[in-house]
Amino acid sequence: MFQQKMTWLPLAYRQFHSSGARSCQKSLKTSYDAVVIGGGHNGLIAAAYLQKSGKKVCVLERRHVLGGAAVTEELVPGFKFSRASYVLSLLRPQIMKDLELKKYGLKVYLRDPSSYTPLIEPGGKKGKARSLLLGRSHESNVKQIAQFSEKDAKAFGAYEDELERIVAAITPLLDHPPVSIVRTGQSSFQHFKATLRSARLLARTASKLGKDLPAFYELMTAPGQKVLNKWFESEPLRATLATDSVIGAMTSPMIPGSAYVLLHHVMGELEGVKGAWGYVEGGMGRVSEAIAACARDHGAEIFCDKPVAQITSQGERVTGVVLEDGREVGAKIVLSNATPKITFLNLLPRGVLPADLTESLEHFDFTSPVTKINVAVDRIPNFLADPNVREKEPMPHHRCTIHLNCEDSALIHEAYLSAQMGQLPSKPMIEMVIPSSLDPTVAPPGKHVVLLFTQYTPYTLADGRVWDDETRNQYADTVFDTIEQYAPGFKNSVVDRDVLSPPDLERIFGLTGGNIFHGAMSLDQLYLSRPHPQIANYRCPLPGLYLCGSGAHPGGGVMGSAGRLAAQAALADLPRL
Repeated sequence: MFQQKMTWLPLAYRQFHSSGARSCQKSLKTSYDAVVIGGGHNGLIAAAYLQKSGKKVCVLERRHVLGGAAVTEELVPGFKFSRASYVLSLLRPQIMKDLELKKYGLKVYLRDPSSYTPLIEPGGKKGKARSLLLGRSHESNVKQIAQFSEKDAKAFGAYEDELERIVAAITPLLDHPPVSIVRTGQSSFQHFKATLRSARLLARTASKLGKDLPAFYELMTAPGQKVLNKWFESEPLRATLATDSVIGAMTSPMIPGSAYVLLHHVMGELEGVKGAWGYVEGGMGRVSEAIAACARDHGAEIFCDKPVAQITSQGERVTGVVLEDGREVGAKIVLSNATPKITFLNLLPRGVLPADLTESLEHFDFTSPVTKINVAVDRIPNFLADPNVREKEPMPHHRCTIHLNCEDSALIHEAYLSAQMGQLPSKPMIEMVIPSSLDPTVAPPGKHVVLLFTQYTPYTLADGRVWDDETRNQYADTVFDTIEQYAPGFKNSVVDRDVLSPPDLERIFGLTGGNIFHGAMSLDQLYLSRPHPQIANYRCPLPGLYLCGSGAHPGGGVMGSAGRLAAQAALADLPRL
């Protein structure tokens, strides 16, 4: 029986072997122009933009390592895990350019192919198809899909074209603040100008959508399965595509609104390639390191092991923060990269915010289905569907996202239903990635890092069960038994593993409910309602306090827009504060 790691690793070892630990400085002043709570990627981006604008900024990170969920940790000697987030695509190109992240060491390995779905039993039209491999080659995709349906093979290109047109039309919304129906922290004139700009942007977006407007509306409101069923008739194509409609979300492809999650996951771009995903050399912590290096290079001060206990205020404006050790740090403005719950319900004393806002935030949905399992293995997995040609040489399908228990969309829905009963699924939905298949820096030669993003696991289990070591290991064993069916010998290849249930993701990374997006990406919690109409423009009713994390528009993923837009809002307000 395996034991969940981190229990045996000394703190000193983790600090030395965690990407970003050396980014932290040792002296802390008593006041700054701006204090940023949380050294996740959004907080670091906000700090970099503020510092580049000439403000004196400090970042206070509660953990021993920077990065929040975008972090690399060497939990097993020689194996560097992207412990929470694990692939890159959504980071906005303007941020990459403004902060010169390549100059500061960010290197990305583009993936192609992008998706691999092996079958336990051969299927398809003639009963001989063993897997579905999708990538950037249209010709190859047609050939792969034709194993299951000629109709679907012909339709796939049109499906991708429609998504690309919709993404192109709505992408500007990711780089601009939403319409704010409530004036918070702005003068009437400023609010009028901002509202007018946002309204014009929405009008341009609608114009660009043109004939695709009905399809966009459907993507925003419909079940992902309904959209996919209109386009395709075959499994596992529909199941493979359906994973993007539920990944990280406690929803099913059968539930209205899940189609937007699918859309959200195809909005990215890497190296000028639309929709491409890639592995960051050295793990996701290198993204955070590059941003931090830019911020420090311009003079920002960044501190680890500095948990904030309270955001302070006097009269009707923010005055700074108090650390858990009692030290006070004054600031003209405070930006929080923490979740909306932590920011507004935990760090602010009761009574500072309007009672109706506090009550509404208490009902913000942070439900998460995710258990992340990080695995060190001594050899590359060998899939029955596509056996390894050479023992130690990764094949194309090892480089992409590998979907398991995705032979049929019904399997995904059944796992979701189990979670609604507080039960762990017998057939969990698994997304497996092997970043060491492209990046040689994250594992010893011949060995590999395997990252498993699994669903659906409820935060609260039925029958009084709790997420203890026994439960973690029982669930991880179920996941490994599943992988063994597709890739015999996988269990024997395991060196060690790190199992992170929803409560673990909350405890370690500060992700309320274990939600990787800082809140569900449902229609009622997007755009001007993220996290609430009174905070939709990053400004809080308490002047000088801003939300810069993924709980603000445009939401989750390693995107960075919330950090950039919150910094811009703060800079616009500073002359009046």
